[in-house]
This record gives sequence, C-alpha cells and structure tokens, in this order.
Amino acid sequence: MNLTLLMYLIPSLIMFGCGVYGFITRKNMIAIMISLELMLNSVDINFVVFNRYLFPGQMDGMFFTLFAIAIAAAETALALAIVINVYRAAKNVDIEQIRKLKF
Repeated sequence: MNLTLLMYLIPSLIMFGCGVYGFITRKNMIAIMISLELMLNSVDINFVVFNRYLFPGQMDGMFFTLFAIAIAAAETALALAIVINVYRAAKNVDIEQIRKLKF
C-alpha cells in the first residue's frame, strides 16, 4: 500500500493544531511544556516526510530530526528545572499565580 504525502501531513497538522491550542489555553506550566513538545514532534514528522518525498535517497531530514529531538530534550530538561524552581518558591505552577511573583 503506497501512502501519499497527505496521509502523513494531515496527522502532523492535527498534532500541531492541538499543540497550539494547548499552549494558548492551558494555565499549568507542565501542560504548556507538553503542548510545546507536541508541536516539536509534529515538525519532526514534517522533516522526515518532506525528506522522503523530495530527496528519497538522502538522509538530511532524518539528521535534522535527530538534532531537533536532541535540542527538544535539552529544552525540556531546562524548562523542567525552571518549573521545579518556581514551584519551590511559589508552591504553585499556575501561570496566573506566577505573574504575581516579584523576584
């Protein structure tokens, strides 16, 4: 069974849309981080799909995806450290409550 480009791009678009919606509507920092990771994974899928269809013999999209995953892991570790420090200071990870803090 030969899958077309749209069969890969539509789930990726849905993932990205869910990530944007979650990023905009959530007030919890952990939920915002999960939404951001969802958007990054959607972009990784697009890297691989476009590489496969535009340059089938090359691995450039795969390498970009591996680098993007590594950067996303570092970004997640840093963001989680920030969330933990904010929780220690404020005992809350709600965005509205964090805005009221004065450091």
